[in-house]
Amino acid sequence: MPSLRTALLQSSGRPGVVAENLKVLDEAAARAAGAGARLLVSPELFLTGYAIGDAVPVLAEPADGPGAEAVAEIAVRHGLAVLYGYPERDGERIFNASQLIGPDGTRLANYRKTHLFGCFEQEWFTPGERTVVQADLDGLRIGLLICYDVEFPENVRAHALAGTDLLLVPTAQMHPFQFVAESVVPVRAFESQMYVAYVNRTGPEGEFEFVGLSCLAGPDGTVRTRAGRGEELVLGEVDPEFLAASRAANPYLHDRRPGLYGSLA
Repeated sequence: MPSLRTALLQSSGRPGVVAENLKVLDEAAARAAGAGARLLVSPELFLTGYAIGDAVPVLAEPADGPGAEAVAEIAVRHGLAVLYGYPERDGERIFNASQLIGPDGTRLANYRKTHLFGCFEQEWFTPGERTVVQADLDGLRIGLLICYDVEFPENVRAHALAGTDLLLVPTAQMHPFQFVAESVVPVRAFESQMYVAYVNRTGPEGEFEFVGLSCLAGPDGTVRTRAGRGEELVLGEVDPEFLAASRAANPYLHDRRPGLYGSLA
C-alpha cells in the first residue's frame, strides 16, 4: 500500500471572514495537490476563526451547510481529501466540530469536540459525546479529535483500540502550552502506535497567541515534519508498511491488561 502524503496547513486565515478562509484553503489545496498530497488538514475552527466571540452563533452552520458545500468543491477541484474545523449548529446547540470531505466531495466523517478548553469554549459550545469518529481513505483508517481532546490519553487509546491508523487533530494551541506540540503529541503517537497530524493556528487572535509548531508524528515517536511559528504548509508521509512494522515491534496494545484498569473509568 503506498504512503498517504498529508499536507498540514498552519494558518489562522482571517477570523470572522468565511469567504477569505475558503480562499486560503483553496490555495493551500492547490499547492498540496501539486506536491502530490492526497489529504489536506487545516486547524481548529478554520472556516470561521477561533476568537470570534459573539460571531460564533452567527457563523455556525449545519454539517451539510454552505461551508461543507464549498469545501467539497475545493476537494473535488484539486482531487484530495480536506479536513476543516468549523462551528456546527444542530438546532439550538453549537459544537466545535471538524469535518472530513473526500476527494470526490463526499462527507466522510464529522466530529464534535468532547473536551472543551477554557471559559471561551465552554460559553459557546456544547461538548460532543462520541469519542471515536473514523473514516477510510486510501486504505487507511482515519480518526478525528480536536485540540484539547488529544491531551487525554484515554481518547487516543480509544482510537488505537478501534484501529485508527492516522489521527487528525486540528488545534488552536496557544502560549504557554507549546510543550503539547513539542512533546505530548509525539508521545501519544508512540504509546498508541499510530500517526498523529496535529495542525495549529498561528499568531495573535483576540486574547490568544497561537504557537504554530504543527507536526506529523510517527508511531515511533519521531516527528516526520514540523512547521515553525508562522503561516506555513508542510507535508509528510503516512507509511502503512512502517506503521505495521512499528506495531509489531512495539506491542503495547497486545500487552495491555484491561482487567487492571477498571478503576480508571
